[in-house]
Amino acid sequence: MKRIFVVVLLAALTLPCFAQEERKKEDYKEHGFKKENLFTGGDVTASFYSGGTVLGLSPYFGYSINKYLDVAASLNFNYISQRDYQVYGDKIRQNDFGPGAFIRVYPIHFLFAQVQYEHNFIRQKYIPAANSGYQEEIVHFDANSLLVGGGYTSGRRDGNNTFYYVSILWDVAKVAESPYVDGLGRAVPVIKAGVNIGLFQGGGRRHRRR
Repeated sequence: MKRIFVVVLLAALTLPCFAQEERKKEDYKEHGFKKENLFTGGDVTASFYSGGTVLGLSPYFGYSINKYLDVAASLNFNYISQRDYQVYGDKIRQNDFGPGAFIRVYPIHFLFAQVQYEHNFIRQKYIPAANSGYQEEIVHFDANSLLVGGGYTSGRRDGNNTFYYVSILWDVAKVAESPYVDGLGRAVPVIKAGVNIGLFQGGGRRHRRR
């Protein structure tokens, strides 16, 4: 009888431990890292303003924190052309690239707000106007940008993180050397269109993000 009591007592003490351990495993499965929340994608950039053009490409890789929030790291490649830069008839040709990161907030599944940081390394060639007295020059520098805006998607939903989107952003930092600021220091609208591709979501059971 005493042995039976000891066995029952040990079972009573150990079963809650096992149950707690199972709950921890379930919590991790539910709230921990989920590979199906990974995504990749990229967009093309087009911006046009008086005398200037910005064209760009930006691939990225990210993770959906929950059904309202995405974060990602990106690379940015831009080509900029601008005429009448200092005097009438002159031009600049500029190439830049650099790392970046963004946060997207989805208040509803087809609309998002975005904040994107970029650090661009820039090569700029100045082409003087004929008989202007200026010399051709190539310079290298870098600049930060902080793009803020929003966009529309074809539908980001639980279990499906693949969609097309279009957005419009402005550089609120307005650093003079930024690719998204004109010669007068004004932020120009940056229009992006691209595709977001959910990873590890095909074929199997779809998971709900919380």
